[in-house]
Amino acid sequence: MRIASILPLALAASLTASPALAAPASILGKWKTDDAKSVITFYECGTAICGKIDRFLVKEPDGGIRDTKNPDKTKRGEMLLGKRIFWNLTPDGDAFEGKGYSPEEGRYFNADLAREGTKLKVKGCVSVFCRTVTFTRL
Repeated sequence: MRIASILPLALAASLTASPALAAPASILGKWKTDDAKSVITFYECGTAICGKIDRFLVKEPDGGIRDTKNPDKTKRGEMLLGKRIFWNLTPDGDAFEGKGYSPEEGRYFNADLAREGTKLKVKGCVSVFCRTVTFTRL
């Protein structure tokens, strides 16, 4: 009798706990940046997710766009097209956390990405200073 009354409670508890254990919505695929200058493609890389500059939506200068603001002077001549700018993105609650790089600012940052339907909130933090931009699913 006692087991029969506990079983429904255990079942209800397991059903209500399931959403908290659910993985965040997928961010794989192509996303347009908030400034409409480029498309970022997120893809599986090992056990994590990475993101690279897939194409530019603005006219490139002759010879392409280079990583001129990279803090590592030896990388300033590298092409930005195809450059990985997000890496080690792994699920954390309802978002993904990992690392990112902003070629426009020449800064590396801690990244937190959360999908909201066709929008992707990308929060980047350096120390205690954070900035959030919104990408749009293509």
